Amino acid sequence: MDDWDVQSGNGIRFEWGSAGVGRLAVKAACLAIVDVLSFTTTVSVAVQQGTRILPFWLPEGPTTVIDRAAAQEAAAVYAQQSGARLAVARRAVTLDSPWSLSPLHLCRAPFVPRLVLPCPNGAAIAATAPPHVQVVATCVRNITAVGSWLTARGYGTPEHPVAVIAAGERWPDGSLRPALEDLLGAGALICDLHAQGAGPLSAEAAAAKAAYEGTADLTRAIADCASGRELASKGFVEDVAIAAEEDACTVVPVRDGDGAFAPG
Repeated sequence: MDDWDVQSGNGIRFEWGSAGVGRLAVKAACLAIVDVLSFTTTVSVAVQQGTRILPFWLPEGPTTVIDRAAAQEAAAVYAQQSGARLAVARRAVTLDSPWSLSPLHLCRAPFVPRLVLPCPNGAAIAATAPPHVQVVATCVRNITAVGSWLTARGYGTPEHPVAVIAAGERWPDGSLRPALEDLLGAGALICDLHAQGAGPLSAEAAAAKAAYEGTADLTRAIADCASGRELASKGFVEDVAIAAEEDACTVVPVRDGDGAFAPG
């Protein structure tokens, strides 16, 4: 693979989605996944409460009813085999199944030690990441904690590069929709890492950093972006507010050998 694919020579690199992971993970020592609305935010809430999160990829876009049902059944089987409870769709929560991708739901739901969390974006990236690469779940809520954790372990140098991966969303045809909230979350982490001496930054990472530094009101930007407005229109405005809580969490969710996110 040519050097241009992996942003070589830089301690901090940046790309989008599963395809970006497929490129950068070849040379990266650590992947920092950013899926602000809502996978990594929900992971931060759960892990802060002591729950281990097992991500499970769900297809999104132009899939058939049969395909979606098969994916849901596979998630249920995986949860049973893993000794975990299964999170359901936001609108499918019940008293018996109160866990979902909604961070607000997890704040209110009873504690469970293990939870399978299906998701089409952040979970797909976690599933794409090679087993030998360290994977960290990053969101606006834990930027400082993640940045300090990475630099304390020597990540963020050309020898041990960090690849910051913005999950993005999907258009109805299944193609990647770059999401502003993930760009800003990635930029915030890159800014924190750079302030602690990590680097140098690839041109892509520098652009993400500049986007974050040029945003005067991060909370408003997350609320007003397409993804924030979409969730609010569906009745989940509290999820957007939780996702915008800067540095509200000191826990760093790290993928372990079991494939689960647990405190690093």
